[in-house]
Amino acid sequence: MMARPMIRSMRAIVLATTISLLGSTIAVAQSDAARLATGQVLFTRDAKPPCALCHTLAHADAVGSVGPILDELRPDAARVAKAVKNGIGGMPSYSTSLSSEQIESLAFYVSRVSGQTAAQTR
Repeated sequence: MMARPMIRSMRAIVLATTISLLGSTIAVAQSDAARLATGQVLFTRDAKPPCALCHTLAHADAVGSVGPILDELRPDAARVAKAVKNGIGGMPSYSTSLSSEQIESLAFYVSRVSGQTAAQTR
């Protein structure tokens, strides 16, 4: 007879843990969506000068011809962040004009969408 209350308690614990994990997953997904949106705005408009001025990136409808074609390069976030922080070739450093969080969002955006159109990521 004592087994039933214990089973109910264990089920409640499992259910609470599952709900907690699901909530964390949803929060991460929302965070990723916010980072993508922030990164896109920085790429297309708010970084000075905007990345789209020099780079080609289909997702952003950017057709710059000075810097590398990011859809072909498909850099990972670490590579983008390093280039944005330090500058590379003719590209200036953005370390004094963008915060660390902005650089991370920009790097996340480029690494996630390079090689894709906006329609492919929806």
